[in-house]
Amino acid sequence: MENTKNLLLVDDDPDSLDLMSQALSDAGYAVVCCATSKEAVRCALEKPFDLVITDLMMESLDSGFSLSRWIKEYTRPREVPVVVVTAIGRQCGYDFNPRSPEELRAMFADAYLEKPVPAQVLLEQVQSLLHRQEVLENNHE
Repeated sequence: MENTKNLLLVDDDPDSLDLMSQALSDAGYAVVCCATSKEAVRCALEKPFDLVITDLMMESLDSGFSLSRWIKEYTRPREVPVVVVTAIGRQCGYDFNPRSPEELRAMFADAYLEKPVPAQVLLEQVQSLLHRQEVLENNHE
């Protein structure tokens, strides 16, 4: 399939990784899975991705934030959309849910989803961000 979008999925929870990867693959996306932010950086350097989905807490509490920032800075001028998916609120009681577009941008993210994420919600968010990215790129040509 020529128009297959390449997604990078980063999560240290094997069950979450499997569930999200399966839903995205079933929807026709090419998915590369990584269990750490360091592994994700290596993958991103080897191959361009159309969108990145990352957990927040992996090797450290802020590894997902660090990865999101790196992705945004590394992929300029074509900023790759980043979806943050986390259970940090449920697990630790932290509330990172952005309340404004500015707070979302401060996270270096384009979307924020709480785990467990229903497959349909994840797919709708991915489709929306990829569509928005296409529109932006077409307007810059």
